[in-house]
Amino acid sequence: MPESAGSVTPADIVVLGKIVGPYGLRGAVKVHPFADDPLAWAKLKHWWVGQEGLAPELWRQTRVLNCKAHGDILIAELECVPDRNASEAAHGVLVGVPRAALPPAGKNEYYWADLIGLDVVNTRDELLGQVLGLIETPANDVVRVGNGEKAEQLLPFVAAVILDVDLVARKVRVDWEADW
Repeated sequence: MPESAGSVTPADIVVLGKIVGPYGLRGAVKVHPFADDPLAWAKLKHWWVGQEGLAPELWRQTRVLNCKAHGDILIAELECVPDRNASEAAHGVLVGVPRAALPPAGKNEYYWADLIGLDVVNTRDELLGQVLGLIETPANDVVRVGNGEKAEQLLPFVAAVILDVDLVARKVRVDWEADW
């Protein structure tokens, strides 16, 4: 049984990846990483696991028994996944770590979790909406922008479009028109 998250709340957790399936017969899982340099966070002794949209108090800490890179994914053995049946049932579970366990982001680098909810404004100071999420694609990451009133927009996360990210002002300035 996984340990409770204790003094760490899910609001403190940065989601780093998602379990995408079982690996082998002993309970290892395939983890699709959302973050750069997954081997750095794979060295952590504990991860927190939870379902997307799960109530904060239901995220749980688990011990990382083993973790290694395998192509574009990680293969992880987690204490909370003891066998093949459990690894099959874990499909879709998110993995993360407390923000305090992560190194600070470098200049012009951001954890995706820091971007969620930021206002997105264009060069005309028109509010396009808020960052709803990000999508990783082979070409480049994509920012999901919406405000609930109109269809969601997908903006490429590239320097030609994303002009500035100001975490303090909670604003992303983009070269993008409201009617595109």
